[in-house]
Formats: sequence, C-alpha cells, structure tokens
Amino acid sequence: MKSIIFAFLAMLCWGIGPLFAKTGLVSLEPFSALTIRSVSVTVILLITGILTGEMAALSHVDLRSASFIIGEGIFAAYLGQMAYFYALKIGEVSVITPIAAAFPIVTLILAVILLGENFSVQKLVGAALIVAGVITINK
Repeated sequence: MKSIIFAFLAMLCWGIGPLFAKTGLVSLEPFSALTIRSVSVTVILLITGILTGEMAALSHVDLRSASFIIGEGIFAAYLGQMAYFYALKIGEVSVITPIAAAFPIVTLILAVILLGENFSVQKLVGAALIVAGVITINK
C-alpha cells in the first residue's frame, strides 16, 4: 500500500512539474532551464542529506551500482530532460507530455529483452492502452 501512495505522489508531482517548466521556458532556453533545475535539486538534495544524516550512506556505494545510477542520470535526467525541455519550448504541454509519458513502453520492451522480465498479455494490453491514450490526446 505504501508503494501505491508514493506512486500517486510521483504522479501528482510529475503532473504539476510540466506546468512550471512550460511557464519557465517562455523566457529561458532549455539548457539554462535544465541547469537551473539541476542545481536547485542538487542544493535541496545536499541540504536534505545533511539534515537527515543520509550523506553518510554515500561512502558505502559500490562502483557498479553508482555506474548504473550515473547511466540513468545521463539518459533520464540529462538527455531525456533536455529533449523534453526543447519539445516543451516549441510545443504544447498538453501534447508533449503524453508522448514523453509513454516511456513505459520503451521500458517494458527493454526490461523483457535486457533484464529477462516476463512478458504477459496484461503488459501488452497496458502498452496498447498507453499508445491509444497518446493517439487520442493528440487527435
């Protein structure tokens, strides 16, 4: 149940975030916007880590795990976010966000191929509904 609550909180935050991004991108270029966003998040992470004592956990991180998280950061937090900001800058937030939010289809395919996760009819139906939703919103 706790995971579902966190998932809904993520959905709420990810639903609100693009409104701030689109508004900020009116007078900013995507690189500047992403830099400001990343620096502000870094400062908040550092303050949170210091106040909660979580900074000490960083000394126990293994190289393999750190490498994968760095890769995730490069793809999701840098390349993906930069492409998303460029799309938001020139497109409508109500059109761009659903397309970008269809990323679970890519994740599903790659998780089955690269991680050996199970593929099921339910996952196929879910992916089809995501595609149908993106098409519906963009018509």
